[in-house]
Amino acid sequence: MFKSILVFDKFIIFVSIFNEYQKHFNMNDNITEFDAIVVGTGISGGWAAKELTEKGLKTLVLERGRMVKHVKDYPTMHNDPWDYPTGDVITQETRKKQPKQSRTGYTTRESTKHFFVDDNEHPYNEDKQFDWCRGYHVGGRSLMWGRQSYRRGDIDFEANAQEGIAVDWPIRYKDIAPWYSYVEKHVGISGESLSLPQLPDSEFLKPMELTCVEDHLKGSIADKYTDRLLTIGRVAHITEGEKPGLGRSTCQHRNRCARGCPFGAYFSSNSSTLPMAEETGNMTMKTNAVVHEVLYDPETKRATGVRVIDSITKETTDYKAKIIFLCASAVASTAILMQSKSDAFPNGMGNASGELGHNLMDHHFQVGASADVEGYDDKYYTGRRPNGVFIPRFRNLGGGTNRKDFLRGYGYQGGGSRGSWTENVREMAYGPEFKEAILNPGAWSIGLNGFGEVLPYHENKMTLDYNKLDQWGLPTVTFDATIRENELNMRKDMQTQAMEMLDNAGFKNVSGWDNEYHLGLGIHEMGTARMGHDPKTSVLNGNNQLHEVPNVFVTDGAAMTSAGNVNPSLTYMALTARAVDFAVKELKKMNL
Repeated sequence: MFKSILVFDKFIIFVSIFNEYQKHFNMNDNITEFDAIVVGTGISGGWAAKELTEKGLKTLVLERGRMVKHVKDYPTMHNDPWDYPTGDVITQETRKKQPKQSRTGYTTRESTKHFFVDDNEHPYNEDKQFDWCRGYHVGGRSLMWGRQSYRRGDIDFEANAQEGIAVDWPIRYKDIAPWYSYVEKHVGISGESLSLPQLPDSEFLKPMELTCVEDHLKGSIADKYTDRLLTIGRVAHITEGEKPGLGRSTCQHRNRCARGCPFGAYFSSNSSTLPMAEETGNMTMKTNAVVHEVLYDPETKRATGVRVIDSITKETTDYKAKIIFLCASAVASTAILMQSKSDAFPNGMGNASGELGHNLMDHHFQVGASADVEGYDDKYYTGRRPNGVFIPRFRNLGGGTNRKDFLRGYGYQGGGSRGSWTENVREMAYGPEFKEAILNPGAWSIGLNGFGEVLPYHENKMTLDYNKLDQWGLPTVTFDATIRENELNMRKDMQTQAMEMLDNAGFKNVSGWDNEYHLGLGIHEMGTARMGHDPKTSVLNGNNQLHEVPNVFVTDGAAMTSAGNVNPSLTYMALTARAVDFAVKELKKMNL
């Protein structure tokens, strides 16, 4: 009890501090010239803001959506399913009103829909189905992300070159490894060291615990396989101590993360990087600021700033800066570059290669297996752990792991748990039978969901439609991208291997599944302004810098040259911190 009181008291203090820091947001409305401009406030934008301001640059941070204040603007953070008339289940009315978003299965739920973009208000077009999940508010998808945090290794950075796919990455693991460590120490990554070459270890906090059935599967895999293993997921959750930001304390295992965490236990721009940027006194933030284009001076061959449309008044303002960081997400940052046309760049800024908008990638998933587990009815677990198990990539690593039917690889995420008392609700909605039922946990079950790499196909692309404009007169995005033979063959193996591992563990009623998947649903869109060695084949160099406009940087998913098979957000953070360090040094040398 005493510990709980202390936590609550600290929480109140943190809220007070946050309210003070919020007074400074959106100040300096009349200033239009800055040292740096950051477009976007999500994971990469928050990091860009923090790093630039801490290095002394007066920085304008632009967010096209509304303000979201840490804790104060998390309206559903404490809600239970019974607090909603529909039990937080998507209604048929919502499915009819938002058919695209409802396809995702979760973005239109009452508990989280306020953080996801309504595509009726922000339309897009599909030559092929694309499930675009967006967050237009301060913090972006750093509030709703899955928090799985993994490094990419040399196997990822070298794959394109070795296989003759797309173009070679201009960096290798050694170039980014120190920056992984830098951001991890700030963020707080919970996980287990494994010393795997295909999955480099991070700077870890203590790992979360496996359930008894997950531990059973871990032992079975260790006994029956030499090429794979199971571990707990690596997540951006504080499991010990505190981390910088607005009172970021340890995870309470509520598993309500996508609603915003009042404890700041998982990393978000709102609880961490943006408040630290504000603390420097060097940040000016403007919300409801839709960036139209990057402005360009043909004489200096440099960008001069950005043109911004006020989303409410529709008024236009030009802001000037020495360096510009586009961190608006893979699709949005690329759309801004496409809209930035001039005599020098008739097809979009930095697009001499013609690759802008192409090579659109995601991670394909929704394929795997599940099973029932017997023999553990006397065991349970505490809390609602916001994490699952992880089986790292074990295909195409060399030797007997190599496949002839597909390139690259996949891993699994999943977990085992006991059924909820809600299973009894339909048949026992009231009375003593119901009261008795809710005291008894359900049966154990376990599932594995594969996450596979999508190759960087030039044919997978986004374009702009100038015949269909949004409410600010800007062109809408059209998607034309799909998985292909390599991914389809991989999915067959993903299902087969998941079933085999569960069956080998002695689990019952093993069932494989392969649900319909379309790009976008993984929420890991990447590659539309890829890094490379040459402006003839890529948009960015090894420092996330436009080949043709050296004071413009893109550090979100647009920069990715290949997708790998693990969640990408940690890589965006490391690339952003690295690019800012480079940009500021070059600025001091007067090279920008």
